[in-house]
Amino acid sequence: MKILVCVTSVPDTTTKITFTDNNTKLNKAGVTFITGPYDDYALARAVELKEQAGGTVTVLNVGGADAEPVIRKCLAIGADDAVRVNAEPTDAYFVAEQIAAIAKDASYDLILMGRESIDYNGGQVHGIVAELLGLPSISPVMVLNIDGDTAKITREIEGGKEEIEAKLPLVLGCQEPIAEWKIPNMRGIMTARTKPLKVVEPVANEQLTAVSHYELPAPRGAVKMIPADEAEKLIQLLHTEAKVI
Repeated sequence: MKILVCVTSVPDTTTKITFTDNNTKLNKAGVTFITGPYDDYALARAVELKEQAGGTVTVLNVGGADAEPVIRKCLAIGADDAVRVNAEPTDAYFVAEQIAAIAKDASYDLILMGRESIDYNGGQVHGIVAELLGLPSISPVMVLNIDGDTAKITREIEGGKEEIEAKLPLVLGCQEPIAEWKIPNMRGIMTARTKPLKVVEPVANEQLTAVSHYELPAPRGAVKMIPADEAEKLIQLLHTEAKVI
């Protein structure tokens, strides 16, 4: 089985975000980058499937050289090789076109990625990749098992879960609890240094969107503490000050 896992390099969830260039670019100075948490789930399940049925796992990232520590960590966890498209991701369509260009002639049985990245939370890339490749796309996938050329999937839907069977190849957006996150061990870290990481230039792409500016959310307002036995006062404040009822 050939599996492609697409990963994002995103700011650590504890990072304090600031912007530069008149609030049009993320200020990367001092920012710690990690693998997108949903992508971690996709990678963990891919490694499990490889261990169960054999095959290969390739990691793909669209990003600059500063993303390579994140890619090497994925190799340490169990991926066999990696590809980095040497370009800063501009929007979901750009990223999807780069992924599709790599995948179109490689005959992957599964293309896995997180249900969304945690920086933009768009949740669009898997669907666009599938459309560009003419493949089915399913998300968010919570359970994934492979039986021959059939994927048995449980995905989350509003108010419940849905069980699906679909023929490979597929493009899937993953989330917990599809697998437990994996932590690289020392042997994995050492072998990751020798695993191939191929850098390719991006394919031509028409830029469809542009950032006008970023802005931080409003600071948290003052908090009023209301004793538990003064429910009437709480209701009054919700009506007169918060104006939510």
